[in-house]
Amino acid sequence: MALLEVDNLRIYFHTRNGVTRAVDGVSFAVEEGQTLGIVGESGSGKSVACYSLLGLIPRPPGRIEGGTARFRGEDLLRCSEKRLGAIRGDAIAVIFQDPMTCLNPYLTIGEQLIEPLIYHRRVDRRTAKTRALDMLREVGIRMPDRRYHSYPHELSGGMRQRVMIAMALIAEPKLLICDEPTTALDVTIQAQILALIEKLQKKHGVAVIFVTHDLAVISRIADRVLVMNKGRVVETGTTGEIFSRPREAYTRKLLAAIPAGAKAAPLHRDETPPLLTVRHLKTWFRDYSQGFIQLRRNPEARYVKAVNDISLDIHRHEILGVVGESGSGKSTLGRTILKLVRATSGNICFDGTDISALSPRRMKPWRRRMQMIFQDPYASLNPRMTVFETLAEPLLLHRLATRRNVAGKVAELMDEVGLPRAAVRKYPHEFSGGQRQRVAVGRAVATRPEFIVADEPVSALDVTIQAQILDLILDLVDRHDLTMMFISHDLSVVRQIADRVMVMNQGELIEEGETEALWASPAHEYTRGLLAAIPTIPTTPNPA
Repeated sequence: MALLEVDNLRIYFHTRNGVTRAVDGVSFAVEEGQTLGIVGESGSGKSVACYSLLGLIPRPPGRIEGGTARFRGEDLLRCSEKRLGAIRGDAIAVIFQDPMTCLNPYLTIGEQLIEPLIYHRRVDRRTAKTRALDMLREVGIRMPDRRYHSYPHELSGGMRQRVMIAMALIAEPKLLICDEPTTALDVTIQAQILALIEKLQKKHGVAVIFVTHDLAVISRIADRVLVMNKGRVVETGTTGEIFSRPREAYTRKLLAAIPAGAKAAPLHRDETPPLLTVRHLKTWFRDYSQGFIQLRRNPEARYVKAVNDISLDIHRHEILGVVGESGSGKSTLGRTILKLVRATSGNICFDGTDISALSPRRMKPWRRRMQMIFQDPYASLNPRMTVFETLAEPLLLHRLATRRNVAGKVAELMDEVGLPRAAVRKYPHEFSGGQRQRVAVGRAVATRPEFIVADEPVSALDVTIQAQILDLILDLVDRHDLTMMFISHDLSVVRQIADRVMVMNQGELIEEGETEALWASPAHEYTRGLLAAIPTIPTTPNPA
């Protein structure tokens, strides 16, 4: 008998716009110690199906219309809220996608770790603390005694995700639901988290449901795969069967969208002067966490050297990929070049003019020629402005359009980024993630810039939408003769889009070179580690 058996699960959302069948007749089973991977595009119903098992879907508008979900013989869909509260965090635990939104910012890590033990196991605080420290060590947290008293904002993204894993496993559950636990992590931290989940699964005999849109991750960790689309199961089978012999066209489309291989048409650079020249750029921030005695012994310890003596050139029509782990200084470098962050020292020359010391007022004409695509369009777009207002604002600000012709200019932009003109009066929350990113791209190209910094523009998108946005970016680069700095922790994406790659670590330039040359023979050990951590799709069926 399977540990969990879900049969004909149906979950509908009843809204003013009608009924949405988020999950429509889904069935699957999970054996003890087995890993089931659930994949599909955003909106396919992956997370809703899993959250419904623990009563975590919003009611209303969500409603479980039918089906069963038997966990060790008990139907979870018919349990009372009190009974589900006893199951959550005890027999079944969840690792959510964004630990920062799940960890309580007002409580220390230790207080949040011991809560399941005190609530579910009725152990005393001293015993719970001992168990929590052991769990922190087990998930690879250094100095657990210190981190026990830390708050979530004091930890890096990878450390916060490790804490989430520790919280999920501390009560020794039988089933672990992982909802996109590595989406926002760089490749090395992702590899560590996947290895950690596999290790703990074997040690504790935990069954795992791993929800993700990253098929490369699924190919590495799952025993069986369930492919979903629009609330329905498209196909299911062993990992080897799905990846080597997919039966359905939708599955083949997902596999085809995975970034793989070199850029189709690499740039042949001419001898013209670079569009952008950066020399000895430093961006340091004060570090107020250091003690007075330590600062007296080492005055430089008072600074976080986010960007430390970086020099680079970017030629016209070139796409420079910037890669490195979280905290390596990639985003700070891009923001400093655009003067969104004040540089400590160094020179930035754009088209032969030193813009380093320009005041905000004198910098305004240069803003039209230098734009940025941010990582999270939902955070960078004004929620109170319609798409029309968002796209019209830079056109009117830089006098590239008048009140009379701005509507036509906005319509052209909508066509250019592949959005329907009818959606021009909608607000950001009314779009999907991929559509919002198209709006952000449209805003960036509205002023017809010469240089764009794209900061992780596809990191949170599923593979098919990611492929569409990458094609859109490459098309706009060719059409408008753009030059771009493309920042990403996804090395497969960088290889597909960049002409040249720069590797950063702890604020410093480790190495750079033509994309394929660097992939073929990386000179630095750090770069070899990044490349080795890239999850790959198996070319032969998985014996499992």
